[in-house]
Amino acid sequence: MALPALGAIGSLGPVGIGTLGPAAAPADVAASGFGDALLKALDGVSAAHGEADQLAIRAATGDLTAVHDYTIAATEAQLLTQLTVEVRNRAVEAFNDIMRMQV
Repeated sequence: MALPALGAIGSLGPVGIGTLGPAAAPADVAASGFGDALLKALDGVSAAHGEADQLAIRAATGDLTAVHDYTIAATEAQLLTQLTVEVRNRAVEAFNDIMRMQV
């Protein structure tokens, strides 16, 4: 199972986690819009959870021969969720800092 790279975010280079699609150059992200990049990332998180759920059902019914596939998919979905929550927390923190600034 090959893992596609996450597009560049800010000054970060491509990161090889998740099912978030092929790596995008910073100019590509800016051209398509930050909102589009976030939507693609959230769709990737949703897809990872869907895949983990399907593998869990196959494991419970005995149709899954390689149980490690489910373990990998569940861990990947968990890590992507943690990454999403941290990005949200940082965005809220940045917004609060901006709101506290005196003009």
